[in-house]
Amino acid sequence: LGFPWCDVDADGNGVLGKVAGTGGAITLATTKEQLLYEVTDPGGYITPDVVADFTTVSLAERAADRVAVRGAGGRPRTSTYKVSVGYRAGFVGEGEISYAGASALQRARLAGEIVRERLRDDVPDLRIDLIGVDSAHRSDFGHAHAPYEARLRIAARTPTRELAERVGAEVEALWINGPAGGGGVRRHAQERIGVVSLLLERSRVRPQVTIMEEGRETQAA
Repeated sequence: LGFPWCDVDADGNGVLGKVAGTGGAITLATTKEQLLYEVTDPGGYITPDVVADFTTVSLAERAADRVAVRGAGGRPRTSTYKVSVGYRAGFVGEGEISYAGASALQRARLAGEIVRERLRDDVPDLRIDLIGVDSAHRSDFGHAHAPYEARLRIAARTPTRELAERVGAEVEALWINGPAGGGGVRRHAQERIGVVSLLLERSRVRPQVTIMEEGRETQAA
């Protein structure tokens, strides 16, 4: 895959290109697609350095995989930065088990209800999926033929790791304390990191760059 580059002159105009013989294509069509990709307002695209205006851009195909870009405008940057902050958001626990043979789907559904009942008081908000039946569209669409195998997945967000691990443990217990014929159990629990976005006044941010070289470290504000 050829990653594109741009030769930009002092006036802010440039020529897009890529290394010869690599994959991909730089054409008017692909350049327009990328220019507007995930851009809500082409006349006011906010970046940390400038509010860009793409409404005045003109494109011209110079040669194979060479497109000239001219005429972009801009306004002074905003007084704030967009900041994404990670925070500890509890845990996720999950477990899976398979059923095969006659009444596989019915046994998988029964197993899900058993776990729901066992966790009702401590983990009331469970997600129960039958993979291949209703996990993507949340509906089985009234299949004409019952599947001969079913994979049950149960997951939940919890405030503690102990509760997250219990979700998987209850699924694992279905081997003995659930419908007959279950197998292939998988269980997992992990901490969740949530993200919240906010605006922070630029004046409160002091950029600092650290250049690390062998044997020494240099800092520049």
